[in-house]
Amino acid sequence: MIVARVRHATTFYGEGQIYCIQTDNISIIRPINFVGKRLKKNSFQVCDLFPFSLRISFMIKINLLTLPLLFAFIAFANAQAQKKPDRINPMAPIEEVEGLPNVLIIGDSISIGYTLPTRALLKGKVNLHRIPTNGGPTTKGLAEIEKWLGTRKWDLIHFNWGLHDLKYMGPKGENLYPKEKGGKAQVSLADYEKNLHELVRRMKKSAKKLVWRNTTPVPPGSKGRYVGDSIKFNEAAARVMKKHGVPTFDLFTPSKKNMKDWMRKANVHYHAHGSQALAELAATDILNRL
Repeated sequence: MIVARVRHATTFYGEGQIYCIQTDNISIIRPINFVGKRLKKNSFQVCDLFPFSLRISFMIKINLLTLPLLFAFIAFANAQAQKKPDRINPMAPIEEVEGLPNVLIIGDSISIGYTLPTRALLKGKVNLHRIPTNGGPTTKGLAEIEKWLGTRKWDLIHFNWGLHDLKYMGPKGENLYPKEKGGKAQVSLADYEKNLHELVRRMKKSAKKLVWRNTTPVPPGSKGRYVGDSIKFNEAAARVMKKHGVPTFDLFTPSKKNMKDWMRKANVHYHAHGSQALAELAATDILNRL
């Protein structure tokens, strides 16, 4: 009999059956048909007990009658493993504190990454909301902006679109498709500028103040995105913001300066400490705008 590691369960390959123990819940034990290669009678190998903190790898001979002891051991080891704290969803609704200004973040995964640390820095000072999704390209913004804004008057909206507009897509909708093979920007530069005009016009009706957070840089080698495109899209956005009198919160410049430290290699996303650095800048900017 062999105990083999899979992602979410420990599976016992036995004589004629497989006994599956879900490691997240030891009480679930079910037999299913056995189709694997059988080892020596009454012997098995414990390769790994995943996801226990105690990792075991040894050979042992055992009679099938002693399996309950093994199950008890597994249960004990699982109980000793430290439970990971539940991860807070940055896009989940918050519980507002009455009397505090209400700020809304609209943006993609970059802002998702700094939402929680920014919220922590502004605790007791601001009710920091964000849209309940990745803001995607401006086309998604146009389709969903009414739902995101709701009926309230926001004290401040911090917003960005860009990285999903400038990313390249394939002829059949393939994501992050190289332009060398015929990929095209998901939203053209001209359409991006036009869409931003419409979005700013709409948001101004629902907010006392708007702040444009410019698009962060594309590191060399990033899949489906190209160095320098953020600059082109930021220039288009700057024309829109100038026309509408919307100030800019610049995250491009510090991100470019600290790219090797803050950002992942060949990836537009940030390390945790990079997102923390963005959060500190965002929190300061928000407080200064209110």
